[in-house]
Amino acid sequence: MTVVFDAGQNSEDNFAHLAGTNLHYIGSVPASDCPDLTALPARVRSVADEQRFGGLTAYDTRREAYGTQRRTILTHSPELHAAQVLGFDGTTLARAGKKLDELAATLARGKTRRPRVKVEAEIETITRKPWVRRVITWQLGGDQPKDLRLAWSVDPAARTALEEEIFGKHVLITDHDDWPVPEVIAGYRSQSEAEFSFRQMKDPHVVSFSPMHHWTEHNIRVHVFTCVLALQIAHLMRRTAARAGLHLSVRQLLAQLAGIGETILIYPSTGGRPKARRMTTELTGDQHELYEIFDLAKWAPRS
Repeated sequence: MTVVFDAGQNSEDNFAHLAGTNLHYIGSVPASDCPDLTALPARVRSVADEQRFGGLTAYDTRREAYGTQRRTILTHSPELHAAQVLGFDGTTLARAGKKLDELAATLARGKTRRPRVKVEAEIETITRKPWVRRVITWQLGGDQPKDLRLAWSVDPAARTALEEEIFGKHVLITDHDDWPVPEVIAGYRSQSEAEFSFRQMKDPHVVSFSPMHHWTEHNIRVHVFTCVLALQIAHLMRRTAARAGLHLSVRQLLAQLAGIGETILIYPSTGGRPKARRMTTELTGDQHELYEIFDLAKWAPRS
């Protein structure tokens, strides 16, 4: 049994508690907390498993983390790298820059009554995120409110250094010293399945947890049990379909299955009761494969 968790659960107390349970673990350490690893050149990393993880590269070593020596794996994902560049430049840095421009324009009109210390505090708030603080430089001129002027810029060298050091990188830790690197990576990524389950239960249409029209503890427990059971069944169905080569989300899977119905054809009769014939509706898209995967023929009406 292996516990998988992210860096938000890290503490020496938690690791000590985990050691007493005899459970294995795969966790992570914030890349920014491991400058000794993130500063290593790309040539020390090698492709982990191209078939499973594409161009992801990894470096396997040991280092001290939370009070003891632990197996540590530095990974770099080109896809994550590109996504972080897009998110940082297009969203995080752009938002901070827009707020600084607005503040600079307000100060340039000489209308502010705020003292210098409060303006500085606002700038610190705008640039509070560590990555933003690393790449933005600013100068506030003047002493009196009407004389305050703000100038700011992005330091290209700091921006390049940040990308090379942090973007696309994860630092994993584990006590599975005998596992191949790809298996440790796959194990850590498995936590996304649990995260997906929480997102799925927020879906208002499929396997939804809410609305919950119950107030007593007993009924709430039954409701929760039913929702978790439904989610488990849905995931088992999704896994069954995936093993057969059909990769669908829970919503897509259930939507396709819901489209398989039964039609009743009524034939008029010249005498006596009209004749009825039951038949399965026409199958389209992935319904043919799902019909076979889940052996729906045994539930289908007989022609």
